[in-house]
Amino acid sequence: MNMHIGHNNPPGPVEEVIADPIEAVIAEFDGVISEAQNWADGENVKTEAAMLSVDEIIKGFKKYRTALKKAGEDRTKPFHKAWKAQVAAVKVYTDDADLMQSSLVALVAPFKEKMAEEKKVAERAAWQAAEDARKDAEAKAAAANAADIEAQREAQAAKQAAMDAQKAAQAQSKDKIKGMRTVTLHEITDMRAAVNWIAANDKEAMANFATEYARRNHKQHQIAGVRVWAEKEAF
Repeated sequence: MNMHIGHNNPPGPVEEVIADPIEAVIAEFDGVISEAQNWADGENVKTEAAMLSVDEIIKGFKKYRTALKKAGEDRTKPFHKAWKAQVAAVKVYTDDADLMQSSLVALVAPFKEKMAEEKKVAERAAWQAAEDARKDAEAKAAAANAADIEAQREAQAAKQAAMDAQKAAQAQSKDKIKGMRTVTLHEITDMRAAVNWIAANDKEAMANFATEYARRNHKQHQIAGVRVWAEKEAF
């Protein structure tokens, strides 16, 4: 009996050896890769025989790339699957949190809108009062006799009242409802006018749109101003 197996240490966990599919594909197509590196030296072919040789390598390289793509998917799929599972697990909580928050916002929205409208009315009234006080102060200052102390005191009081009304209006403007924000909305009421405006004022945006539209639709439609032709290219 061999008493030295494991040196009295318990056997460790069996480690699963997972072959890298990318490395396997590279090993399988090693010859094609080597030939490609040998030929791709910057010097163009000059004979038909050389061209046919390179074409054969290109054919092999297409198979290599197809195999490489599949190997890449095999390599990343377990990680992607695990990532998607974790994203889905987290989404259960974030979606529910969004629902709860939306419900809470909906609970208070009508009352906040009512308060905001009331404050808007109060703010307009405060600014109107400030404007009226300013005009009254200016009128009393202009009419006050410099030799009449009571008239001067009244004018001074009117001036102070105008200043107080101005401060009150400013304070009213700062008194906002928490949890509300201003959003800017829009709608296109005249599509032709909007397109003409973009064409006149943002030529780059219109050119980008037209270029992309032509790229996606030039085979299906004869688009005015777009030339379509066919030519041969190596692949």
